[in-house]
Amino acid sequence: MKIGIDSYCYHRFFGEVYPMQKPAPKPYTMESFLDRAKALGCDGVSLESCFFPEFGAAYLARLKDKLDSYGFDRVYAWGHADGLEAGGSTKAKEEMMEHIGHAAAIGAPVMRVVGSSLMFRFAPHEPQLEILSQWFKEAARVAEKKGIRLAVENHIDYNSDEIKWLIDEVGSDYFGINLDTANFIRVLDDPVEATRKLARHVFATHIKDVRPVKGVSVKEWYYFSSVAAGTGLVQIGEIAQILKDSGYGGFLAFETDMPHPDYEEKEEKMIEESIGYLKKVAAGLS
Repeated sequence: MKIGIDSYCYHRFFGEVYPMQKPAPKPYTMESFLDRAKALGCDGVSLESCFFPEFGAAYLARLKDKLDSYGFDRVYAWGHADGLEAGGSTKAKEEMMEHIGHAAAIGAPVMRVVGSSLMFRFAPHEPQLEILSQWFKEAARVAEKKGIRLAVENHIDYNSDEIKWLIDEVGSDYFGINLDTANFIRVLDDPVEATRKLARHVFATHIKDVRPVKGVSVKEWYYFSSVAAGTGLVQIGEIAQILKDSGYGGFLAFETDMPHPDYEEKEEKMIEESIGYLKKVAAGLS
C-alpha cells in the first residue's frame, strides 16, 4: 500500500485561512508542496485545484513534468469548497467538466469531485441526489473518454448508504468514491462499516483522523477536529486492511482541515507524525 498526502493539509500556507486561524508564516506554491511531499517520502499526492495559480497548458505541462520526475502517483482534486452545490449550480457543473481536461493534462488517472457540502446537508437529500446522479452520469461519460475515473468525496454531506446509492445510480466503472475517513464520523456514520460497504468503489482516499474539541458546539463541523493519524477516533489500520483486501490500487492520502487545539499552528508536526504512522500501517498489512 502506497502513502501520500493531499495539498489541503497546507491550506493555511496556500492562503486559505479559517476565521479562527492565524496566517501561515510562509506561503506555499504547488511546486514547493511537491518538494515537501518528496522530502516526506510520499509515493503520491492529491492536488487541490483551488490552489493552482493558473490552468494554462504550459503550466500544467510543467507541473506534470515535476510530478513525473518525482515518480508521484497523483489525484487531481476539484470541488472545494461546495462542489456542485447539491445540484444547484450549473456553472459548477460546467467547471467540473472543464477540469476533467486539466486532470488529463497532469496525467492524473483519478479526479476527486464534490457533489455537495455541509452547507446543504440539512436540506432534503433525495432531490439533491437525483440531480447529482444525472450530472455525474454525464461527467463519467466524458471522463471515460480520457481514461479518468471520477471519485466523489463524502464531503460532510451524505452518509455511506447515500453515497452507495449515488454510485449505483450512476452505474459507471469510471465513477466511485474518494473515501474521507473522518467525514463519515461528522455525519454520524461508522467509517469502518462505510469502508466495508464501499471498498470496491474506492478510487482515492483522504485518511483523516479527528477528536472532539472541548468547548466547541457539536453543531460546528469542526467539533471533530484534525489530529495526527492514529491518535484520534478513526480505526485507520482496520480501514487500510479492508481496502487492501478489496484490491484498492491507490494510495493512502493523509489530509487535515481544522487542526485540533493540540496541533494549532503545528501542521508540520501533525503531518510528519501522520506520514510516519501511515508508513507503519502500510508495512503491517497482511
